[in-house]
Amino acid sequence: MKQNKITSFYGLQFWLLCASSFLFFASFNMLIPELPDYITSLGGEEYKGFIIAIFTLSAGLSRPFSGKLADTIGRMPVMIVGAVVCFLIGFLYPILTSVVGFLLLRFFHGFSTGFKPTGTVAYLADIVPINKRGEAMGVIGMMGSLGMAAGPAAGSWIAANQGMNIMFYTSSGVALLSVIILIGMKETLPNKQPMSLKLLKISFDDIYEPKVIKPSINFLLTAISFGTILIIIPDYSEYLEIKNKGLFFAIFTISSILIRVLGGKASDKYGRVIVLKIAAIGLTLSLSLLAFSPTKTYFIISAIIFGLSVGLNAPNIFAWAVDLSDEKYRGRAMATVYIALEMGIGGGALLSSWLYANKSENFQQMFMVCSAFSFAAFIFLLITGEKKN
Repeated sequence: MKQNKITSFYGLQFWLLCASSFLFFASFNMLIPELPDYITSLGGEEYKGFIIAIFTLSAGLSRPFSGKLADTIGRMPVMIVGAVVCFLIGFLYPILTSVVGFLLLRFFHGFSTGFKPTGTVAYLADIVPINKRGEAMGVIGMMGSLGMAAGPAAGSWIAANQGMNIMFYTSSGVALLSVIILIGMKETLPNKQPMSLKLLKISFDDIYEPKVIKPSINFLLTAISFGTILIIIPDYSEYLEIKNKGLFFAIFTISSILIRVLGGKASDKYGRVIVLKIAAIGLTLSLSLLAFSPTKTYFIISAIIFGLSVGLNAPNIFAWAVDLSDEKYRGRAMATVYIALEMGIGGGALLSSWLYANKSENFQQMFMVCSAFSFAAFIFLLITGEKKN
């Protein structure tokens, strides 16, 4: 499907892609707020940092494969594989109830996010005109954010009222729905190749797309804050005596939804880099508020600022990467960016968990150290970013 033949991207294919993205993100995010307590109940409190880190590790490892396959066998098979993995793993959590079994499932669960979003962004780039990329990334990012908001809220409610096992099964069912929606979509990659084992042979060129190094470095630095929030906020909520551990996630996701489309349009008009600078400063401010103002009021303000910043950051990084990439290597470019994202999230989860060490007196130092990486992203953009896309 050629971009220059497309006059509008708001068609059936686009909205099916959005709906599938919403369901997919709701599925695996449904588990996040409850997992720290869950692994503690299994006797693995000291492994909290691995809940996110091992998930993102496997996602990062799978990116070169998903990127290469998206550019060869098609976007659709890559998306379907990711959603099916998410569906299958949900059923296994209630069966493998040891710490080792749980961490093993988290590892394989990460493969789902290594495949589905890579295929999604490549597919989206195929059907969207170049002057609408920021807007389109904002819209589909908004749908993913809705899933990220609905997932934790629904997951916490289900766990509290129906138990952890029902929550795991529900997560699996939602992932299945995201697969069913994909079946009604058309492939956009021309000249597809049949699947063969030789396509699973990965070289350095399949891992690294040099044209997208700037957005990738920026994503790595800013994603550290996201890994920090994912692993620390449930415990920090308890420290502030906030009963709903999904509150921060719900607030920041809603605020990110409100800004995504506007931020995408702004980057289409004024350039990606200026919007990303604002996002980096916002992430720095959000974590700094958590460090120096440990109250419920500033907790909520921080969540709002964090959401606005994430809503400006992620869609415009992807739009910038698509701008810089070659059309025939778009899957590889997205894989490179996503590897940086996974490194940042996983690194943030491990670093924050290590600094926190399950001691409330360490919250301030931990948040400040992690916020410094977002400020480093701002400095990086200040030094290297172009004035235009």
